[in-house]
Amino acid sequence: MNSGPFGFLGAIVLAAGVAFAGFQVGTGFYEGRKAERYVTVKGLAERDVTADLAMWRLRYTAAGNDLSEVQAVIDGNTATIREFLTSRGIKNEEISLERLEVTDLLAQAYRSGGIGQARYIIAQNLLLRTENVQLVDELGRDTGELVRRGVVLADLGGPTYSFNGLNDIKPDLIAQATAAARTGAQEFATNSGSNLGGILRANQGVIVIRPRDNTGGVSQESQLEKTVRVVATVDYSLTD
Repeated sequence: MNSGPFGFLGAIVLAAGVAFAGFQVGTGFYEGRKAERYVTVKGLAERDVTADLAMWRLRYTAAGNDLSEVQAVIDGNTATIREFLTSRGIKNEEISLERLEVTDLLAQAYRSGGIGQARYIIAQNLLLRTENVQLVDELGRDTGELVRRGVVLADLGGPTYSFNGLNDIKPDLIAQATAAARTGAQEFATNSGSNLGGILRANQGVIVIRPRDNTGGVSQESQLEKTVRVVATVDYSLTD
């Protein structure tokens, strides 16, 4: 071992370097732990809304052995449905005819058995699209009137309702959800003896439209009244 003055000085420098490196490692670890001090909270905001657009697709059929007669029945059904809707307050421009489907059973290569007196089957689709959602809701419960007038309706599930005013309420809902998240974060900070810092990260999440009356198996499209829900996930820093 070199016990000279230079050897002694080198040992001091080496020891100081090791101590400084240990201090730096310890400080870095402490700073890293401080950077990890945060709390993740979720804030919820909900609002009940009423649909502002209704769509009701009616499908009606007729069958027979004479194509022109079957078509005449379909034309008569179309007139009956139009009269039913307009007499209740629906505008003509809110009603549109969609595709007409004609089936000739004799033209089907894989038909089974005889066709009886119904060689031709015609199906017509009619679409009602209106912002008068309350009226459509009432009409949807009164389709028995069309049946009594001889219209053979296929079950397409009834009217559907949509809400298109999401952009108008979205900023307010996000603000409410964020405020709710901060309230939860502040409570956590107080209970843990910390101070609440600023936002580190924020995730608005998905805006969901749900049926207001969630009775199970009911889609929000079939309900006039809906609930818009926003969940915000926010990371807040915590300080001593």
